[in-house]
Amino acid sequence: MTYRIALVDDHALFRTGLRGLLEHSTEHRVVAEAASGEEFLEQLKELEADVVFMDFSMPGIDGGEATERALALRPDLRIITLSMFGEESYYTRMVKAGACGFLLKDSGIDEVIEAIDQVMTEGSYFSPRLLLSITRHMRLEEPTTDDPLSEREKEILMAICRGLSNQEIADELFISKRTVDKHRANILEKTGCKNTAALVVHAIRNGIIEL
Repeated sequence: MTYRIALVDDHALFRTGLRGLLEHSTEHRVVAEAASGEEFLEQLKELEADVVFMDFSMPGIDGGEATERALALRPDLRIITLSMFGEESYYTRMVKAGACGFLLKDSGIDEVIEAIDQVMTEGSYFSPRLLLSITRHMRLEEPTTDDPLSEREKEILMAICRGLSNQEIADELFISKRTVDKHRANILEKTGCKNTAALVVHAIRNGIIEL
C-alpha cells in the first residue's frame, strides 16, 4: 500500500530534503508541500493525504492550530509533529491538538518511514530520543492522590510508552492481544486520555515512567 504524505514546514530546504529521501521509497509518496499552516489548510480542501509532517514553529498560525483545524476537516489524518531538541514545551500543545506522532528533524530516513508506518498501523509513533528529552525536561505535576490504574494497567502503560504494539506487549507479558486491547481501552477511559500521545504525557506527569 502506498501512503500519501504532505509536508508542512516553512523551510523549503528541509521539505526538499525530506521529499528527496521519501522518493526513494515506492510505498511513500509526497503529494503536497506547504510553507505555512494557512497554505496547508487551503490545500486540504482538495488534498488526498494519509500522513502529514507538521512543523510547530511557522509564520502565521502555528502547528498546533493548524493541526486542530486540519483534524476538524479531516479526522482521519495522521499528523506527525516535527521538532528539534529544546522544543519540548510544544509537546503537550500538539498532543491536545490531536497529533499522533512525534519525530525529531534530524532523524534518519529509516526512522521517518518507521514513523509513517506505525501511525498508519498502530496509531502513534514517538521518537525514543525525543521522549527521553521530554521526560528529562518536563516539570512533573502533582500526581493524583487517587490513582485509578491497577498495577497491571500501569505495567501495560509503561510498555505503551516504550513504543510497543499491543501484540508485542501481549508477547512480553504472556497474555493474549485481546486482553491487552481491553486493558488499553480501560486505561484510556480511566485517565480521560483520547489517544496514545495523551497517555504518554499522563505517564510522564504522574511519574509512572522514568526513562
